[in-house]
Amino acid sequence: MKQNPLKKLESYGQSIWLDYIHRHLIESGGLQKLIDEDGLRGVTSNPSIFDKAIEGSDVYDDSIRTLAHQGKSIEEIYQAITTDDVGKAADYFRPIYDRLRGRDGFASIEVNPHLAHDVQGTVESARSLWKILARPNVFVKVPSTLEGLECIRQLISEGINVNVTLLFGLPRYRMVADSYIKGLEERSAKGLPIENIASVASFFLSRIDVLIDPLLEKIGTDESLGLRGQTAIACAKIAYQMYKEIFSSERFRALHGAQTQRLLWASTSTKNPEYPDLKYVEALIGPDTINTLPMETLDAYRDHGNPAPRLEEDLEQAHSTLKRLAELGIDLDKVTQQLEDEGIANFNKSYDSLISNLRKKRDSFCLAEAC
Repeated sequence: MKQNPLKKLESYGQSIWLDYIHRHLIESGGLQKLIDEDGLRGVTSNPSIFDKAIEGSDVYDDSIRTLAHQGKSIEEIYQAITTDDVGKAADYFRPIYDRLRGRDGFASIEVNPHLAHDVQGTVESARSLWKILARPNVFVKVPSTLEGLECIRQLISEGINVNVTLLFGLPRYRMVADSYIKGLEERSAKGLPIENIASVASFFLSRIDVLIDPLLEKIGTDESLGLRGQTAIACAKIAYQMYKEIFSSERFRALHGAQTQRLLWASTSTKNPEYPDLKYVEALIGPDTINTLPMETLDAYRDHGNPAPRLEEDLEQAHSTLKRLAELGIDLDKVTQQLEDEGIANFNKSYDSLISNLRKKRDSFCLAEAC
């Protein structure tokens, strides 16, 4: 019998997480099945995922109705539902977390995206979520904005696990890793334990090509057209080399027992139908990395994935790709800043849509049942 390609990825040191959460998946046994049969080691969530889950089903209606009758605000209802789902998911992954001594088996929840440029608001929200969930195998997702860098340092120093999200650029990645290490250093200097603190840096990929490919097509030369679809993977491969350099440094080795901040490949579903459906999975398989897949990409990889350790192949070509982009006048730093801004705006839109849908459901229940 052919080995499940998803499970085979474990032999190359890569973890597969699911970029999706839904109460039905958890309560029906579907999540446990993915853990058992596909080797799933984690789950990520965001406002867009919860918006689709809550608006598109009646699974959450009883919870919304109960919370409404308790007089909870819309924001309190949102927090109660999301922390309940993430907490239950984390419990399913807890045996993995314990077996791997805190290296894997996590569930992630995101702070309110409207706080992306608010240091105090983000830190306070992260502390609240961490306290409510009260589980060691939870990540609080914090965006990699300039303000987010300070939040990462502060939260890590307090022993709160951080999933750094909306990361697009290589210079920003180095700053993210520095913030993580600074947080560990501050905590260690106080004599506090650092061995069980975890963090991942979530590098968003397909969106990079979605923005850069039209710029290359506009230039219209053979050289520019030949670079289409190469930028995101080139950035990821270079980021991995940076990861190896940073976390093999004397500075990090001085933090005895500390975990590295693993790279997580996000936004890995292929947006351009001209590209292979597993483009952002196959090319980025390597040790100490995570790929978080939406359900359709997870299913596709199970069906026709071809695992092999490719993350460190063609490194010269990766560097050449970025060099050629600059020579063509494409400012990658400007592009990645635009992607960060658009990502925050999109998450804000999803959050606002989620709050609106929750309000509609709550109001309909209260109108019928007099909350």
